[in-house]
Amino acid sequence: MHIGILTGGGDVPGLNPCIRSVTLSAIDLGWRVTGFRRGWEGFLKIDPDDPASIAAYTRPLDREAVRGIDRMGGTILHTSRADPRTLKESDHTHHVLRVLEALGVDALITLGGDGTLRFSAHLAGLGFPVISVPKTMDNDVFGTDYCIGFSTAVSRSVEAINALRTTIESHERIGVIELFGRRSGETALLAGFLAQVDRTVIAEVPADLDRLLPLLARDKLSRPANYAVCVISEGATIGAATERDDIAQPASRRSDTGVGQRLARAIEARLGHGTVVQSLAYLMRAGEPDAMDRMVGSAFGGLAVQLIQSGRTGRMVTLTAGRYDHVSIDTLLGGTKTVDVASLYDTDAYRAKLMRIEGMPMFLY
Repeated sequence: MHIGILTGGGDVPGLNPCIRSVTLSAIDLGWRVTGFRRGWEGFLKIDPDDPASIAAYTRPLDREAVRGIDRMGGTILHTSRADPRTLKESDHTHHVLRVLEALGVDALITLGGDGTLRFSAHLAGLGFPVISVPKTMDNDVFGTDYCIGFSTAVSRSVEAINALRTTIESHERIGVIELFGRRSGETALLAGFLAQVDRTVIAEVPADLDRLLPLLARDKLSRPANYAVCVISEGATIGAATERDDIAQPASRRSDTGVGQRLARAIEARLGHGTVVQSLAYLMRAGEPDAMDRMVGSAFGGLAVQLIQSGRTGRMVTLTAGRYDHVSIDTLLGGTKTVDVASLYDTDAYRAKLMRIEGMPMFLY
């Protein structure tokens, strides 16, 4: 058996433990493992008749190649956000299948977020054996309670928020800390809850400045140290403003200032209070994985290989109700995973709320 593995989309801590687990589990079965570099983009760069291109965009994986990588963040296979179906020239799905056939790959394991896994489901629908592994620090893949990278992103955010308190307090300002979270505010909500910030604005609920700003002013004045902290998702909206069309672009290509900056300007203009503004951005997913993401990454990788071994492909591995499981690979196409606002968020207070604990997955509250 010859299996391939790739990582796509944004990097997160926990990918390398998963790659290591896949490789070692497969080797124990006597299988061969090939890593494809740069996600789906790597496939598009490979010419099956050109050994040099194959060497440039694939990497044989053995025990030595994955030794110690579970302690490293990012992905040793590198990544991209390419989707072979959305190229300007045409749909290149046929090229991906040609590469897999030419290299003798029997099954493929894909680690990615919504975009990567949508194409994985497409390949599976065409009959190629694929197992997908959900990863995203936003934890927004529909069909699983947990995605690789979420725990580390929250941990990094909490550490940074608490560290920033020293500067915010020293200058007696209102801190505005912007976190990644374009469609889902779960990372911001949980980080804000665990760091016990004053207010948290999530992507799912537009912020009404006529309500939010007085709350922040009251928070600041009620504290002896005379400061307040607000966390906001990058995909949040303020008032009647609509989501920027370029929010999905890399930060360097966005034409407008972030929502954190816009909120800070409103605070200064309407309240007259100074602000400290910080976008954590890529720091949220930088560095080594925490214990949770090492554990889940390793388990997801082992489960993926076991599913291939038993002939059950076309599946996405999941964590559901605290247990490792798997669902049809196209499950993520059936919905959008966002914060359960009614259960978890107080829209009047801009805070997390604990309405119900019994039966909740451990990864939330």
